[in-house]
Formats: sequence, C-alpha cells, structure tokens
Amino acid sequence: MRGKFSKVRAKGGGVFDCYLVAPESDKPAAAVVLASAIHGVDTDMLAIADEFAGYGLIVAAPDLFWRSIAGPLSRNDSRATERAQPRLEKIKAGEDDMIDTLRHLDTLPQFNGQAAVMGFCYGGPYAILGPKRLGYAAGICCHGSQMDDYLPELVGVRQRVCLVWGDKDHRAPAEVLQGYCDLAERMENVEVHIFPGVLHGYMMRRGPSFDRASHDFSMRRAREILEDLGSAIR
Repeated sequence: MRGKFSKVRAKGGGVFDCYLVAPESDKPAAAVVLASAIHGVDTDMLAIADEFAGYGLIVAAPDLFWRSIAGPLSRNDSRATERAQPRLEKIKAGEDDMIDTLRHLDTLPQFNGQAAVMGFCYGGPYAILGPKRLGYAAGICCHGSQMDDYLPELVGVRQRVCLVWGDKDHRAPAEVLQGYCDLAERMENVEVHIFPGVLHGYMMRRGPSFDRASHDFSMRRAREILEDLGSAIR
C-alpha cells in the first residue's frame, strides 16, 4: 500500500505537505502520525509509513520544516542543522502542525478519532507533547534527541508513552536515560526500553546505525499500542 502527499491547511495560514496513507476499507481505524527526524519525510520515513499502513492503520507524516527549508534532505546536506535551529522554538512551532495534522485526519471517514504520535530524533519530543496537550492518545519515541528538555513535560501525562533508545546513542547521555528510567518507575503509563550496543538513528534503514532488532521491536511495540487505540471507537 502506498500513499500520496496531501496539502494540510495550517491554522495560522499557509499549507504544508503531509504524506498520507489510509486503508481502502470503511472499517474504523486508529492513526499514527510520524514526527520525522531532521532529514524530513525522506525514503526512510516513507518506508516506516508504508509498513504501518500495511497493518490497516491510517498513517500521516507531515513536513515539520515547511516554514524554513521544506522537504526531505540528504544525510550530508549541511542545511539539516540550519533548519532545526533555534530548536526549542522550532519544536514549539511544530506543535501547531501536529494539531493541524490531527484535524486533517478527522476529515477521513475511516478515522476512529484515536491517534498516536511516533517521533524520531528531532521529532522525539512530540511523543510527549502530543499526549500532553496536542490531542494525541499515545506517544512513541525512537532515539529522541535533546530529550532532557522535555522530561518535566511527562509529569501529569496519563496516556501511554513509550521511549526507546540504544545505550550508545550519542544524543542521549546516560544521565538523560536514567532520568527517564527513574520517572518510568513512578508512572505506570510510561515505559522506557534501552538496547545495549545500539547507536543513534537505529530506525533508519539507509543510515549507518540501522539496527534490525531494535527497529523491529519498536515497530512491534508501536503496533501493540495502536491496536489498543483501534478498539477505542469514538
């Protein structure tokens, strides 16, 4: 199953691209919104989207960089770092895009009203912000970066949040991983999985750090969370 790029209208004006895959069946389905890594909605993100779609889910992957340098970038493109800075401000601006993407999903007849956000690297914070205040029913984070800025945001979140890292991830220092592990021990809805010997970017098939076992675990755990949302018909 392959999707297509649709235009999503931004609440503050303008439109942005969003890769969208919806099942042909009229049966209600949950959705997963992919918050991409710094390279945008590239071949790796499309492969993840199409894999989820193969399980009968609705999948959306918005271009979170449309305000600066739009579209996917290659791994050696020097503009990748430029378009993500200042990072905290860019993440904050992207919150509106995640809300607008969810609003766009609400126009699909198959959508059951329940969506999880799955964030990668740069997009990792949305796995927390989505359930916290953007209307998402769950969050999954894969090799999220600079996540120390968002640890306090988990307080008060009641939805399921799953975070996965490798212990050799240079963007996730040991003290950050320990902080999330400590919080997970106190919050039943938060789970943290840390894989030994795994590097940053393990989800990206074309990248040098791709790890099949960690990738497959993350996809499987995400599907399990989404299956629970699939039974929650609004």
